[in-house]
Amino acid sequence: MLEKLTQLEGSGDVLGDFFIDLALTWGSRIFKGILILLLARIALGIGSAIIHRMFNSSAHPSTIAENKLKTISGLLLSLLRYVVFTITTLLLLSNLEIIDIGPILAGAGIVGLAVGFGAQNLVRDVITGFFILLEDQYAVGEYITVSNYSGIVEEVGLRITKIRGFGGELYIIPNGLIESVINWNRGKMRALVDISVPYEEDLDNVLAELEKIVVGYAAEDPDIVEGPTVLGVAAMSESAVVVRIVARTVPMAQWKVERNLRKAIKSKFAELGIKSPYPRHVVYTRDNAAEKEDLSRG
Repeated sequence: MLEKLTQLEGSGDVLGDFFIDLALTWGSRIFKGILILLLARIALGIGSAIIHRMFNSSAHPSTIAENKLKTISGLLLSLLRYVVFTITTLLLLSNLEIIDIGPILAGAGIVGLAVGFGAQNLVRDVITGFFILLEDQYAVGEYITVSNYSGIVEEVGLRITKIRGFGGELYIIPNGLIESVINWNRGKMRALVDISVPYEEDLDNVLAELEKIVVGYAAEDPDIVEGPTVLGVAAMSESAVVVRIVARTVPMAQWKVERNLRKAIKSKFAELGIKSPYPRHVVYTRDNAAEKEDLSRG
């Protein structure tokens, strides 16, 4: 009986030591994990504050364009997040003894780890994003068309580009899928207006009045860089002659200029009595007598 009690006491001590060791081990791991997450949060906050302070537009009032500063700061923030998240994940996995980060860091590094996990698309996106930034294909705040998506660039990162459409939708495009880019913010933009004039109107008079209208409009709109120029007759439809007007504007102002120019022309035409064209059909009828005569001849 005494031996059995001794054995029970011994097994109880072993079981107690096991749970104590287990509690100490996992308690230490949980504490280290919380500490790692806290340090990662602090690193992100400090790094983001430094980047925002370094690339604040007020710190570079005349040397660098504001959209370039936003592009560079967005890139650095994206790079900071990738680095902190990668290191934090590795440290957490090592803390749980799932992986040993020593051989990983001593081996191929982060790029080799990404390829080892089959992340070829990630590497492609990062490399493409690097060349997009290096070649300055577009920047934050510019209006572009990429992969049939059009909008204002909100963020340019190493892996993705975010574009805000005019309807408010946000397009998130991996950089590796970007094969061609249309940038609407580089250089002068064309504004094109076609005006339809009825055949009954004096075309020479209409062209002369259009010349006066565009000259007066150009003096009032600072967004116009060249023109507007009345090119002349561009087409002839069933009911009207189409007169084409072109102008060059500052980026993103071409649509506003087209709308305002149409409005100015419409108002002036109404004042001058120049009518707008409308579709019309001519129907020929034959009277009964003429029809009978034709039948008798036949």
